Amino acid sequence: MAGLLNISEPNADSHTETLNHQNSSDDFLASLAADANQPTPHKHSREEIAALFDLPLMDLLLQAQTIHRANFTANEVQISTLLSIKTGNCPEDCGYCSQSGHHRDTTKLQAEKRIEVDKVIAAAKRAKNSGSSRFCMGAAWKHPSAKDMPYVVELVKEVKALGLETCMTLGMLDTNQATQLADAGLDYYNHNLDTSRSYYEQVVSTRSYDERLNTIDNVRNSGINVCSGNIVGMGESRDDRIDWVHELLKMPKAPESIPVNLLVPIAGTPIGDKVLAEGQLSVLEWIRTIAVARICCPTSYVRLSAGRESLSDSEQALAFMAGANSFFYGDKLLTTGNASQSGDDRLMRELGLTKQFAAPRAPKVLPVMDAMNGHQTQVVLAD
Repeated sequence: MAGLLNISEPNADSHTETLNHQNSSDDFLASLAADANQPTPHKHSREEIAALFDLPLMDLLLQAQTIHRANFTANEVQISTLLSIKTGNCPEDCGYCSQSGHHRDTTKLQAEKRIEVDKVIAAAKRAKNSGSSRFCMGAAWKHPSAKDMPYVVELVKEVKALGLETCMTLGMLDTNQATQLADAGLDYYNHNLDTSRSYYEQVVSTRSYDERLNTIDNVRNSGINVCSGNIVGMGESRDDRIDWVHELLKMPKAPESIPVNLLVPIAGTPIGDKVLAEGQLSVLEWIRTIAVARICCPTSYVRLSAGRESLSDSEQALAFMAGANSFFYGDKLLTTGNASQSGDDRLMRELGLTKQFAAPRAPKVLPVMDAMNGHQTQVVLAD
C-alpha cells in the first residue's frame, strides 16, 4: 500500500497542475473568442502573441479557424498566379534568393530581360482561364526606374481589363511611383518584411528594414492594398517570428494580404546552403505561424506561398485549418517550384474548398473621349 501511495501522490499533483494549465489555457481562449466578436480587431501585445505560439496546437488551430469564419466565407479560397516579368541579376543581396546578382556565380541562374507586354497578357489570360482571380507580377529590381514605370502601368491596365485583380512586387517605391500605380488601378503591392527587425541583418544588407517600412507606407498612403509577409525557416528563432507578427500590428493598419512563406532552400545562396546543412524548420512551426497571423490579423488574407510544393495533403489541410485562405496556382513561383495545378484542383475537391471570384477595384484615373471634338481628357475618380 505504501508503494501505491507513493505512486499516486505525484500523479495527483501532476493532475492538479494539468487542470490548472488547462484552466489557464481555456481562459486565454475565451478572451480570444471575445476579441473575435469586437467590431474593431484587438491589437495583440508582444506578450499575447508569444502566448498564442505557446498554445497547444489543436487549441491554436481551433481558435484560428473560429476567427477566420467570423471574417471570411468558410471553405472559400482566393487563388493567384505569379509571373516573373524580369528575372535575375538583382542588385540586392538577399541571402535566400537565387535572383540576387551577388549569388549568380553559385546559383547559375540565367538572367532575363523584361517580358514583352503581349506575353504577359497571354499569361494573364491563361491564369484567368485556369481559375485564378488575381494576377501577380514580380520584377528583380531594387526599385523600378523612370523608364520602367510606363511599362508596369500598362501591364496593370491591360491585366485589369481582363477582369483580374492585380498585384505587383517591384522593389522599393517612392510616393510618386506608388501614386502612378494607384492611378492605374493596382489592387495590391507586395513588399515583404521577410523577418524580424533584429534578425533582418542576417538576411540582407543592401536595403534597410526602415526602407521596407517606408515603401509600405507609400503604398498604403496611395490607396493600394498592402501585401506584406515573411519567410520562416531562415534560421530565425521563434522570438523573431513573434517580433515579425508584432511588427505587422504596429502598422497603422495590418496588411490586407499576408504571405507566410516556408523557405525553399536554394543551393548556392548563403541562407539556403546553411539550412540545407543544418536542417529545415518543422512544418508544424510554420503552421503555428500561419495560425497566429490569422488570429492577430483577422481580416487579412493569409496566403500559402513558397514551400507548399513539398507539403503532404494533410499538412496543407492543417494550413487551411490554421486560417490560410489564399494560395498560388501554377508550377512556378518566380524561380522556385510550386505545387501542380492538377494536384491543387484534386486537393480542393477533397477538402471541399471553393474559389473566390475576382473583385478588382476601378482605376483612379479614367480616360474620357469628347464625342464632339475627339479630344481625350482624364477624370480622377473619388476614393
